[in-house]
Amino acid sequence: MAKVVALNVSDKKGVMKDNVESAEFLVDFGIKGDAHGGNWHRQISLLAQESIDKMIAMGGDGLQPGNFAENVTTEGIVLFELPVGTKVKIGETLTEVTQIGKKCHHGCEIARKVGDCVMPREGIFVKVLEGGKVSVGDEIVVL
Repeated sequence: MAKVVALNVSDKKGVMKDNVESAEFLVDFGIKGDAHGGNWHRQISLLAQESIDKMIAMGGDGLQPGNFAENVTTEGIVLFELPVGTKVKIGETLTEVTQIGKKCHHGCEIARKVGDCVMPREGIFVKVLEGGKVSVGDEIVVL
């Protein structure tokens, strides 16, 4: 079963995010209170714990959910293989995949420390189609 292992938010862009137990997903915005929210195609970012584990194995000691500025850390799903347009239920919400990967910020702190970063290749972005509450431990279902 695929599930949410962490939810992460920040009130500023370009910083590591803080872990929260639950979050409210808002239609045409993203996560309430998160700096990356807005009516655009990259409302919420997702990264798999398995991707974070790859970075730890490459020497990224101490890396944890939120360090890649992802909003949702997942487990049990290969996110970057989901085609754009895929609908994904996260908890009581419905989202749609809008982008796979993104250009890195001029070599982020993680890339400088480890020599690589998985977010540009393995992180994905979704927009919120149906809002609601999402909590750590909620199931993720690809429709």
